[in-house]
Amino acid sequence: MLEAYRQHVEERAALGVPPKPLDDAQTAALVELLKNPPAGEEAYLVDLLENRVPAGVDQAAYVKAAFLAALAKGEATSPLVSKERAVYLLGTMLGGYNVAPLVELLDNAELAELAAEALKKTLLVFDAFHDVADKAKAGNANAQAVMQSWADAEWFTSRKDVPEEIKLTVFKVTGETNTDDLSPAQDAWSRPDIPLHANAMLKNVRDGINPEVPGEVGPLNQIKELIAKGNQVAYVGDVVGTGSSRKSATNSVLWFFG
Repeated sequence: MLEAYRQHVEERAALGVPPKPLDDAQTAALVELLKNPPAGEEAYLVDLLENRVPAGVDQAAYVKAAFLAALAKGEATSPLVSKERAVYLLGTMLGGYNVAPLVELLDNAELAELAAEALKKTLLVFDAFHDVADKAKAGNANAQAVMQSWADAEWFTSRKDVPEEIKLTVFKVTGETNTDDLSPAQDAWSRPDIPLHANAMLKNVRDGINPEVPGEVGPLNQIKELIAKGNQVAYVGDVVGTGSSRKSATNSVLWFFG
């Protein structure tokens, strides 16, 4: 699995895009490697677990959450991931398959406080809210702490203040920008692959825009030069977003500029 993924990383780098996240089969293979890591691969395996598996309700996320839950409960072991680290990583998965294990761990004397800290920053809990509320009503101090944190919106108030001033570098696109400029219909096949599809944004020559390969690849170096100035970049046009509504068009802009 590692050899195949490294080859994939190289192929994607040649296209100027990051590797795809691990799928469920790759994540399952990663889990087995984490249980018995090959010498010299330890740091790479941990990085894959922490940063290359999708969060939420993706099937790969299911595999990851199940493994981390098993580690936390002592049902599985890895020399690279402690129980405490497993709980922390569950708390980075935003919502979905990580929620039930964290709620269950509120009753774990050893890990309940860590689970509570993770849940305080997790908002996409849906009906599990009632499970936490029931535990709080039953006297579970950590569940009560989670409920109070949610009520106080600590997930928001703990963040940095919004700056009084934001310095921007302008990416000026003259004339009208329609959704097909940002997400070309001819490249519809790549829309699910956001970084790859974004390479086609503004691929056609126009005033002030210098595509890498006219008609195929947009102004990647021009964009990189603006980003390298160190400021946030603002997309500025005379008219932006006309035409059919496309989330993929927004995705392209977000990919480059955030």
